[in-house]
Amino acid sequence: MKRWAVVVVALYLVILLALTWPVVVASLYPEVRPGQIREVFGWPQYWVWLAVMVCGQAVMLLVPVSVARERPIPRRSVIWPALASGLMMGLLALGVVGSVLEFVVQEKALDMAFEGNAWRGVAILSAAWAIWTILFYRISRGAAARDVVTKQCRYLLKGSILELLVAVPTHVVARYRDYCCAGVLTFIGIAFGLSVMIFSFGPGVFFLFAHRWKQLHPQVEGHGSQALDVGELQDERTHFAPQGQRDRMRRKYVWGVVGGLA
Repeated sequence: MKRWAVVVVALYLVILLALTWPVVVASLYPEVRPGQIREVFGWPQYWVWLAVMVCGQAVMLLVPVSVARERPIPRRSVIWPALASGLMMGLLALGVVGSVLEFVVQEKALDMAFEGNAWRGVAILSAAWAIWTILFYRISRGAAARDVVTKQCRYLLKGSILELLVAVPTHVVARYRDYCCAGVLTFIGIAFGLSVMIFSFGPGVFFLFAHRWKQLHPQVEGHGSQALDVGELQDERTHFAPQGQRDRMRRKYVWGVVGGLA
């Protein structure tokens, strides 16, 4: 199942990279034109944000992988998705604050956010991260591991929608105002909202892959009372199978997953 978690994380990375160009140009045109989009990929801040989102998605899938493999899940393991979800909620909170700030004080918002005052954004993010991590961890008490992740993803989806309902209108208003770098903070809010919204679908996509895999490869009992996935015993059962047969099995599985997504 780990391979499908890697696939989901890779898909998330590809989607974020693919959306960078259209979202930046649509939000900041004509200050940023299609020919200037290469400059975005030269910003260190962009790669830091990308690394945080991708690593967060990977951490979010730790519990789903254990659930799909039907392995015992220690209580302390639920802290990882709580931390990842809490960070995403912190980003949404930061996006809302930045969007409202630019809407209210206009050009002064940039000075308040960047000119030696970046610690304020870090403080808001840290406080929101800590609060939501505690809330998510408390919510997970007494709940099944799969339900914990599912509930957190629902909160993330709802939160990202609410954040976009704030960021998009304020961005439209900011772009019509005549001052330098209008709409930068609201654009950051839009970027956070979209990235967290896509982030919230990661565990669901993984469970879809895992469900389809189990349909094609029923579980077998082994090693005491613990069930093992047939995929983990592939080396023992199909190591000497003809290459053509293994290729047909792989194609059958891939097309089955595509059919499930459709």
